Amino acid sequence: MTGQTKTILITGSTDGVGRRVAGRLAKPGITVLVHGRNQERGKSLVRTIRDLGGDAAFYSADFASLDDVRRLAEDVQRDHSRLDVLINNAGIGVAGAYPRRSESRDGFELRFAVNYLAGFLLTRLLLPLLKASPAARIVNVASIGQQAIDFADVMLTRGYSGRRAYCQSKLAQIIFTFNLAEELQGSGVTATALHPATYMDTAMVHGDGVAPASGVDEGADAILNLAVSPEMADRTGLYFDGLRPARAQPQAYDAAARARLRVLSLELTGLAATIA
Repeated sequence: MTGQTKTILITGSTDGVGRRVAGRLAKPGITVLVHGRNQERGKSLVRTIRDLGGDAAFYSADFASLDDVRRLAEDVQRDHSRLDVLINNAGIGVAGAYPRRSESRDGFELRFAVNYLAGFLLTRLLLPLLKASPAARIVNVASIGQQAIDFADVMLTRGYSGRRAYCQSKLAQIIFTFNLAEELQGSGVTATALHPATYMDTAMVHGDGVAPASGVDEGADAILNLAVSPEMADRTGLYFDGLRPARAQPQAYDAAARARLRVLSLELTGLAATIA
């Protein structure tokens, strides 16, 4: 991805591995769109990127609100004529600030809403900008922690646990990736997903009460591989464990489950009437 200015949006980039990825993209020829909820951290990252020779802008949105996601998409569309890379990185962990079952502002189970539905909606709304790029990439930052979606109780009103909710939301991201890759064949837009690294040294991992087992640079290496490496040009519909192609949970390859999730997601985000 050289020779032209690139515009790259990284959700959840004011902290953790998203912030590290944004910082490593700070170079001439790249405009980094920083997203998060914290204005101070977002603006400080923008200054850092500019000091390092890149360009950046900060966009605030709370992914617990689909209206905020819609506003974010509108703001990006207003300010940019194309988008070269979308990295869906924002999310919440197993426990953290919400150890019990919580709901988003739209009434959805919080981890399913923040980790999956927000990125689903944002991606679909930004597809026109991605298609305007000659070779755009969508990278969904998922996890090796995956659990089959219970379509009879997607919002986990029974037998809830933060781990179950997190793992279901991460598998949903991977299924979405596979569906996108199939839908976008021939459009010039690729879609991949990954588990970046195990228990990175981030606030999310510390909030879950887990001792870090890897550094954020290891995760950043894996994300950047899918987002900007020449070797990943035109490769799509893949799930990676770090830098290696891997196999996801079996439900990700179940055509009926994939179709069911797509229909449900369009309904929950209000897009069903606009997409065939």
